[in-house]
Amino acid sequence: MFKWLRRLRALPPIPDAAWQAVLTRYAFLADRPAADLQRLRALTAEFLRDKEFHGARNFSITNEVALAIAAQAVLPVLHLKGGLAWYDDFVGIVVHRSEVVARRKVVDDAQVVHEYNEVVAGEAMDRGPVMLSWDDVLASSITSDRGYNVVIHEFAHKIDMRNGDANGCPPLPAGFAGKRSAREARAAWMAVMKPAYEDFREKTILAERFGAEPPWLDAYGATSISEFFAVACEAYFVNRPNFSRNFPEVLAIFDEFFLPKRPQPHA
Repeated sequence: MFKWLRRLRALPPIPDAAWQAVLTRYAFLADRPAADLQRLRALTAEFLRDKEFHGARNFSITNEVALAIAAQAVLPVLHLKGGLAWYDDFVGIVVHRSEVVARRKVVDDAQVVHEYNEVVAGEAMDRGPVMLSWDDVLASSITSDRGYNVVIHEFAHKIDMRNGDANGCPPLPAGFAGKRSAREARAAWMAVMKPAYEDFREKTILAERFGAEPPWLDAYGATSISEFFAVACEAYFVNRPNFSRNFPEVLAIFDEFFLPKRPQPHA
């Protein structure tokens, strides 16, 4: 799996044929300005050098698997200050052939323990590895119309976790939304995210219980505001037109965070 990257300190470009194959399969990657694609390719090579891929239950990590995951994982940090440093709290990426059953254990407010099984396509662990289902990674090539992308979802959680538990608000840069303090910036972020989440949750409940028109985003985003953030990130990166129509206010703060304006060079 791209062993030539680990043998060399300098980063040679990813082979053209392999890169073009990724852009062909994942059209939402290819549909970007030339400068973005150049930076995406360079950061993807760095990601492949620095992360370790592990196949679960004898699943084989091929060049196709590693490159597809790496290119999609890089997309959310493409323009963030620090770039891949947002992912420096972990090294391992575990890839299963398909979805896995995870055993869950939670304690409710009454201190009652609940244990259950959950089928998952991916999982991001705080300061731990990322787990992905290869079938779902592949599906991302044909599910952009629904705003679905498991890689972006899990790596959005990693971004969210940079300031502790996933809570729907990543660490915001100084001066975000014109605010002078981190507290004010967070308040401005949540003033948009919280009502958007609550409205989405209400629409999801009405659809599931009473047969109302379901919202466009994946209903999993209604389980918590952190999941809403991750689901919204999926749609934002793979289907901006639909996302902008359904969530214009969230689009605006996502643009300010993920696409910060850079100072223009002097003429």
